Amino acid sequence: MRARTVFLIIAIALLIGFAMLNVGEFTRTSTLSLGFTSMQVPLGLMMLVLTLAILLIFLVTTLYMHSTNLMENKRHSKELAAQRDLADKAEASRFTELRKFIESQNEASLQRESAAAAAWHDRLMQTQAVLMRRLDQVDNTTAAHIGQMQDSFTRGNVIAGR
Repeated sequence: MRARTVFLIIAIALLIGFAMLNVGEFTRTSTLSLGFTSMQVPLGLMMLVLTLAILLIFLVTTLYMHSTNLMENKRHSKELAAQRDLADKAEASRFTELRKFIESQNEASLQRESAAAAAWHDRLMQTQAVLMRRLDQVDNTTAAHIGQMQDSFTRGNVIAGR
């Protein structure tokens, strides 16, 4: 329990104890003036009733404020839960968009890689074709030189052998 509640219970218990110890004085009648009339009423009992009435009013007010506060907290909790759900949905939507973006970027990257691989393969084939032509030319040139040397060697032997 809170300290205020404990203090209030102790104060009420002391008031009740005080009234019980002095019940004779509380019930002794006296003349009270209300301004426009006078009446014979026990002053102590009147003060005790007024004190209890004020206490009852404070208790009702406190209960009302507490229940209003609880209802307000419940409403805030519902609003927070709704906002949290909305934020979760928005976050899930952002993750979905991010996944779609990454997939599209991945697909675009794969297309670029395949285009680059095809271009590289075409360039390799062109280089290989040029290399093969040059090798054929080198073979032809070498064969022509060897043929000339054989021819020259054969002519040199024929001239020398004559």
